[in-house]
Amino acid sequence: MKRLLSFLLVLCAAATAAGAQVRELVWPAGRMPDAQPQQIAAMTDEAKAEGFRPEQHRIPYLEWFDAPEKPNGGCMILISGGGYNNCCDVGLIREWREKLTALGFQCVNFVYRTPRPEGIPFYQTAWEDGQRAVRLVRSQAARRGYDPEKIGTISMSAGSHLALLLATTSGTMAYKPIDKRDKLSAHLNWAIVNAPAYITTDADTGSRARRDGYGPEVKLSPIFAFDGKTCPMSLHHGGKDPYTPNGSTLVYRQLRRMGIPSELHLYPDKGHGAFGFDRAVEFMRQMGILPALGPEEKLMDRFPSDDARGNYLKEAVWPEGKMPDAQPHLCEPYIEWHFPKELKTKAIQILYSGGGYTKNNPEGFEVAPVRRFLNDKGMTVVSLRYRSPRPTEESGLMKHNCAWEDLQRTIRIVRSRAEEYGLDPDRIGIMGYSAGGHLTLMGVTSSLHNSYLPFDKTDKLPCNVQWGIGIYPAYALTDGLDWHNTGGGNEDDAVLAPEFSFDLATAPMLFIHGDADVWASMNSVKCWEKMRAMGIQSELHTLALRPHCFQRQAAPGTGSYTWLDRVWEFLTEKGFNR
Repeated sequence: MKRLLSFLLVLCAAATAAGAQVRELVWPAGRMPDAQPQQIAAMTDEAKAEGFRPEQHRIPYLEWFDAPEKPNGGCMILISGGGYNNCCDVGLIREWREKLTALGFQCVNFVYRTPRPEGIPFYQTAWEDGQRAVRLVRSQAARRGYDPEKIGTISMSAGSHLALLLATTSGTMAYKPIDKRDKLSAHLNWAIVNAPAYITTDADTGSRARRDGYGPEVKLSPIFAFDGKTCPMSLHHGGKDPYTPNGSTLVYRQLRRMGIPSELHLYPDKGHGAFGFDRAVEFMRQMGILPALGPEEKLMDRFPSDDARGNYLKEAVWPEGKMPDAQPHLCEPYIEWHFPKELKTKAIQILYSGGGYTKNNPEGFEVAPVRRFLNDKGMTVVSLRYRSPRPTEESGLMKHNCAWEDLQRTIRIVRSRAEEYGLDPDRIGIMGYSAGGHLTLMGVTSSLHNSYLPFDKTDKLPCNVQWGIGIYPAYALTDGLDWHNTGGGNEDDAVLAPEFSFDLATAPMLFIHGDADVWASMNSVKCWEKMRAMGIQSELHTLALRPHCFQRQAAPGTGSYTWLDRVWEFLTEKGFNR
């Protein structure tokens, strides 16, 4: 009789959310582990509805939504947050279901037991429910028309803590097997993790991060095994989240140690919330979970002309005879002003390429497309050709010293000319790639000490900037000071390069980096962590599977294709391009 009742409940229970087909109970009647009388399984809108009867909602369930019109062969498990005290993200679940179904995913809402259990870890009953739920989803693949090895999840907050348990620890059985379905694997194939809570040791008792995720004693919670079935992830976190974003950087770092391609997206000035759904879609396209929208396209072909440019000026960086540390084998530095036909902002972007400090090219794929993009937005761009190749060893100079001198002088020249051109001398940013990204870090973090002795009134002006943009910066960590990062930048002994002062004029930055770059993405991540520790809200995006120069050519619909939009969004949201 009990089996019949359970079967009827599975097949016939009415769904409460619009678009849902049927509820499937996670546990057979009488077989649910660690049952506790105070716990229910219900979304908060249902639990707060008039006439709600807790005794009828003890068993967690899967809520299957309508099949997509154009299936892509994948299934997404939707997991609400709520501090393990409730399942409160009713609106998010609806939004995710609508968007993911339109992308071709079979969607299923997983509703686990809350509030927190007594006498056992605060996550234990939800973890039990979650492992069983994944097994049930895998068991339904053939009947519902998706691949059993194409099961992902999207989650929020405590739901993301649970998602990380499912994504990293599927080889540890959370409960004793009860039937043949428990012989199926509980692993996930990918996870989109929003604002995970309780994942550092200063919060692993289920509280906010007591030390905000800082300190050498703060680690990842040991409950996450990071076993051999750990899946790729896209991690999203607000920079001001009290459930610390440092937890996401630590998860990302461990995934890198394991060689698991993943992404990290950190949003400045954002609190606790789910941000960057479009970045998650781009991640799934890059990973092949969703098909790319077309073949890769060359960046130079996408921005072929200077049609949006108006006036153009070129000038030397140094007056004749005044260039410090002049060496005959170095190129002559110069700057070029690229004014837009229609000026829409008084902000100025200084822009330069990489090249290992052995060369740099203001007409190449790292500079020309960006200046054209920004000119089209109505922004003035100043491109810099700094001195290269590197100074001789006999000079006693570091690889970047002459370029740094050129950059500091350039910033002062731009500041001195700004008002003459109708621009704002206090709205100047710098942007560079690779070695130029290292140079950007020098300009952003070390403007309060001179790279050369002042010699004229221009040098009386400050050389600080209001923002920096570092695209795959190189040489920022001690395991890659002169070449690529030998340890991937992942270990504790890979610390920030000693030349960065991180002085009191340090400005916020945007970092974009390929996850597979041998000049490792941890260059960007560890700089972001340092800036956050200083109270500076910066933005960061890493791109799964992408190498150095990720943007040279890229497929539409991936982060390597849309990256310039991140640049403009950063300038807009920070108010720099007003």
